[in-house]
Amino acid sequence: MRLGLIAGNGRFPFLVLDAARALGYDVTVVALKDETFPELADLAARPPAADFHWIALGQLGTLLKLFQNAGVTQAVMAGQVKHAKLFAVMASADTTLLGVLMRLKTKNTDGLIGGIADAMRDKGIELLNSTAFLAPLLATAGVLTRRAPDADEQADLAFGYRIGDTIAGLDVGQTVAVKSAAVVAVEAMEGTDAVIARAGQLAGPGVRIVKVAKPNQDMRFDVPVVGVSTIDAMKSAGATLLSVDAGKTLMIDGDAIVKAADAANICIVGRSGAR
Repeated sequence: MRLGLIAGNGRFPFLVLDAARALGYDVTVVALKDETFPELADLAARPPAADFHWIALGQLGTLLKLFQNAGVTQAVMAGQVKHAKLFAVMASADTTLLGVLMRLKTKNTDGLIGGIADAMRDKGIELLNSTAFLAPLLATAGVLTRRAPDADEQADLAFGYRIGDTIAGLDVGQTVAVKSAAVVAVEAMEGTDAVIARAGQLAGPGVRIVKVAKPNQDMRFDVPVVGVSTIDAMKSAGATLLSVDAGKTLMIDGDAIVKAADAANICIVGRSGAR
């Protein structure tokens, strides 16, 4: 079976490509210019070689043709496109994407990518959950590090969950930084690491980071992702705790994240029962 891989930035696409080929899939990779790491082309060229194509943001018609010509019937979106690029996508949209945009009620990230998924389905291409090949890397429930949250951190978690779930439900962002039951920073389009850095500048050591999935998170796209870089950003900011939603957050570096957190005395919690 041939799998289509739509690759954004980060190392997420590298993991999906390796996992899919290990399972015997032939893979056609469509990488986004100025987003996808160039090294992905080198990985794709290694045996068993995957078809590899670069396209610009907004070229939905080209993407669909590449997949149809390759015989792709299932596809995965892996990696992110910076949310601020949403405006560039709209400005450079081809006729196929313009047709999608005209049908959208809201032109936020979920609406746009959901419309693209519908256009793929219309061409006989099923968009799979983005974590379909990486289930072992999804966060598990409970305390994931040696250190558990203390009473003050637990109180900030309860507060942070209320705020985080609210902003995620409004499609504002997935991350909130809190301290002493006060909101320090809220994510919009800038990304998690930038929020953490800003929180450290504003409130100093002791910030807690809460990253949540959206209510009824569509696991086909925009799944929350954390990595060792998240822990590095927290260490620099003096943040003491990271909460992620179990089963809905990809821990891209696996056990290395927990080891890095333990070394920095940072607690990681996997929240169960997230809505």
